[in-house]
Amino acid sequence: MLKLYNTLTRKKEVFKPIKKNFVGMYGCGPTVYWYQHIGGMRRYIFEDLLYRTLKYNGFKIKHIINVTDVGHLTSNADGGEDKIEIAAKKEGKSAKEITHYYFDNFEADLKKLNVIMPNKWTWASNYIKEQIKLIKILEKKGYTYKTSEGIYFDTSKLKDYGKLARLHKEGLEAGKRICMGEKKKKTDFALWKFSEKPGERQQEWNSPWGVGFPGWHIECSTMSSKYLGKQFDIHTGGIDNMSPHHINEIAQSETAFGKKPWVKYWLHNNHLNLKEGKMSKSTGQIIRLKNLEEKGYSPMEFRYLCLLIHYRKIIKFDFKLMNSAKEAYSRLKNLILDFKEDNKLNKPSLKEFEDAINDDLNTPRALQVLWKLARDKKAQGKIKAIKKMDEIFGLDLLKIEKIKIPEDVKMLVKEREDARKKKDFEKADELRDKIKKRGFVVEDTEKRSVVKKW
Repeated sequence: MLKLYNTLTRKKEVFKPIKKNFVGMYGCGPTVYWYQHIGGMRRYIFEDLLYRTLKYNGFKIKHIINVTDVGHLTSNADGGEDKIEIAAKKEGKSAKEITHYYFDNFEADLKKLNVIMPNKWTWASNYIKEQIKLIKILEKKGYTYKTSEGIYFDTSKLKDYGKLARLHKEGLEAGKRICMGEKKKKTDFALWKFSEKPGERQQEWNSPWGVGFPGWHIECSTMSSKYLGKQFDIHTGGIDNMSPHHINEIAQSETAFGKKPWVKYWLHNNHLNLKEGKMSKSTGQIIRLKNLEEKGYSPMEFRYLCLLIHYRKIIKFDFKLMNSAKEAYSRLKNLILDFKEDNKLNKPSLKEFEDAINDDLNTPRALQVLWKLARDKKAQGKIKAIKKMDEIFGLDLLKIEKIKIPEDVKMLVKEREDARKKKDFEKADELRDKIKKRGFVVEDTEKRSVVKKW
């Protein structure tokens, strides 16, 4: 029985899809104006974990993730410039060149992290007609108004606006200062923005209201409903997407489609923060997967780190934590290397694992089950059980990495083995350092020494 924490109800609920054995799932994807950092990559590892768990439980899944390539302004309150337009000017490239370059880089990182690709990536700029159509529906129902800046959604007409984030309009109105412009309420949001000077933007389109581009929120409502229907099962995103993005999606979608709830289950992952604070592309304070690789960490070691901490908890990232994850992952892989296939399945361990993972994706507890099995010298059926567990972990636990070891390194390894046999541990340590300087590391197990790239 799969239980998931629903942000909408603030409860852990037994998962029951709208259609038997079928799950429609939508995830908020990247805004592709720069490189994605490891804080962002945590989100896709979480969504991949959810996808794998649903699949493991026998559900057929239609999985959609959007790509924001227009309309995401520097301010979440509909102010500032379009992030894509800024990047294009800065780099002297077309908007399409910018978005495709950074998306390709992002997708390559996902593949390194063993993230299963969605059924479809939906690019916002490919659905302009559909977005205009959805805005027309809202207009016809009397929920829009026009200003000199664009077409806005009138939140004063909704009694339950902000319910996902447990926000009240009164509190929002009295909250932090937001540039009102011609908006009637601070909570009102843009459905369509007019180009300040038509012809200067790289990405703008004609509409019934004037030349411009879609608001950030209308994009997701349009693309999710196109492929998953007017009501679907799961919507995911980072916790920072909850307000205002997701509460605005709910407002416009439930108004347009008349379905409540528009989405049955909302799941949000928490931040991965640096000691200095939140990782942010806007401030340039980021660490990329590439940076970790340059420091000798593998993508699987980072994935392992993310699984060590529950998706709803903050990860306070530093390299001490990264080193611990690297060492633990390496020890686990080395233990597994010594296991022999016995054509049996350790059902008690697998049941314990399934109970953990089906309890709101409790990966820390699931990893404890894996370690308990790996360390149990009397246990049988380890290989088959670990193979099943790794369908969800996605850690390549049974994959043997083939690396080419230079002859001089092989000689150093042999010399170190001899020193260890003679209990000359001081010399063995010196040889380990020499091997490390050549770009390799030696890890000792009970039965052998394993050489890996550092």
